[in-house]
Amino acid sequence: MAHGEVLEFEEYVRTRQDALLRSARRLVPDPVDAQDLLQTALARTYGRWDGIADKRLADAYLRRVMINTRTEWWRARKLEEVPTEQLPDACIDDSTEQHADRALLMDIMKVLAPKQRSVVVLRHWEQMSTEETAAALGMSAGTVKSTLHRALARLREELESRDLAERAARALAPNKEQERCAA
Repeated sequence: MAHGEVLEFEEYVRTRQDALLRSARRLVPDPVDAQDLLQTALARTYGRWDGIADKRLADAYLRRVMINTRTEWWRARKLEEVPTEQLPDACIDDSTEQHADRALLMDIMKVLAPKQRSVVVLRHWEQMSTEETAAALGMSAGTVKSTLHRALARLREELESRDLAERAARALAPNKEQERCAA
């Protein structure tokens, strides 16, 4: 790069610095990151300054460099670990609820007819397609769909009735706190 072009670039940066910084601040929320973004874009543009034939388009060129740089940073940060002041608590799964849900589901499945139970198991536990389920059970795809629809409706009804029964039992059960206060 010739000495005149270096001076021309320096003059351009001096006169357009504030406007370019405002553009950078629109791209990244942190003012310090905006300054870093502008400096990176200026460093990248400096090496290609003589390739910009129409210097009136330098602002547009620099904005495009800033956008591309911000995109590169965003992609790189997605893969980085982010340091924190405090480590998150280790989560230890308590599978009690999961076992209770599974036991409830197995109990509720008993209300279904054997054909309905087979369709539900193959479609949802085995994750077979409708066609695969139909082939495995020797029925048409339409029969699988209608049987599954009826079976799921029956399961919902059973869950709702058990939920209502459980709520009623809780409401009728004496409150232990009230018993203690009364004593």
